Amino acid sequence: MSGFPLAITGTGLVTGVGLDAPTSCAAIRCAIDNFQETRFMDQGGEWIIGCEVPLEQPWRGKAKLIKMAAAAIRECLAGNLLIDPAETPLLLCLSERDRKGRVIEDDNQFFHDLLEELQLEFHEKSLVIAGGHVGVALALRQARLLIQEVKLKHVLIAAADSLLVAETLAHYEEHERLLTSLNSNGFIPGEAGAALVVEPLYAKQEPQLICAGLGFGVEKAHIYSEEPLRADGLTVAIKDALSDANCDMGDLDFRITDLSGEQYHFKEASLALLRLMRKRKEEFDIWHPADCVGEVGAALAAVMLIVIKFACEKGYSEGNRILTHLGNDDGKRSAIVLGWQRVGEG
Repeated sequence: MSGFPLAITGTGLVTGVGLDAPTSCAAIRCAIDNFQETRFMDQGGEWIIGCEVPLEQPWRGKAKLIKMAAAAIRECLAGNLLIDPAETPLLLCLSERDRKGRVIEDDNQFFHDLLEELQLEFHEKSLVIAGGHVGVALALRQARLLIQEVKLKHVLIAAADSLLVAETLAHYEEHERLLTSLNSNGFIPGEAGAALVVEPLYAKQEPQLICAGLGFGVEKAHIYSEEPLRADGLTVAIKDALSDANCDMGDLDFRITDLSGEQYHFKEASLALLRLMRKRKEEFDIWHPADCVGEVGAALAAVMLIVIKFACEKGYSEGNRILTHLGNDDGKRSAIVLGWQRVGEG
């Protein structure tokens, strides 16, 4: 591998279909959703359908984001008692700062409130990444740098987000991006908290989920643009991730993406595939967990990686080499090449 591979060894997940990673992934595997009427109404006078996380109390706003993130982080820490939080950076992924209806006014204060909820202190290299969908990919890049330069044993990546906010929903409905009684070309909003443990790649007997390649790009013809879509940004991101992993598109077995119901993103994914696939493949399936948990913003990438880890562990994945790709509304794109393999395998 030309890049610096990482092992994704731990998971924590809170979604509308499960309050831990095993339950959520089992529901997603069975295509179970929790789409229900929310307390929000669309412009046609019908209740908006969403996927809400059913916590023990009716928390809203920042308080609920903290509760979801904390639950996912605790699940990660409980799964690996060797992790010392004081020696482990926490990279917290949140929504873009300019997203309409964002309930977090001060990222640093939110981070400190989360630490107060957890009653923990993390390594001084901890930081907040307000990157939306591509935030987890940015966090993996940062984790790679920290592990290489600071020689850390673990890095914890967490994400929490919710689109079930009145101003956020109003913005997406105004731009005809929300699934409503008046618009079929849209997504179902949701919320989630997720966490990942990332480590250096150690030799082990059993296979591991490996982040083998990362790539980034910018799409000029983003969803709010008037320019014709050619998927230039996504193509660059995937090319760079493939180069980083020292492989090509034909070596991969299937894809998992942040597609959540909008035709724009399906078209973009198809265009990128047409431009990059050089080998004829009978099948090259595409998974999109938002079908079950809804559009969960900055947490969606972590949800996708956790779904892949469980699918590989339980033996129902469609292969051992997987492409993940993600995109923000402003055109930022990222791609991740994953491998389920023993150290030393191709």
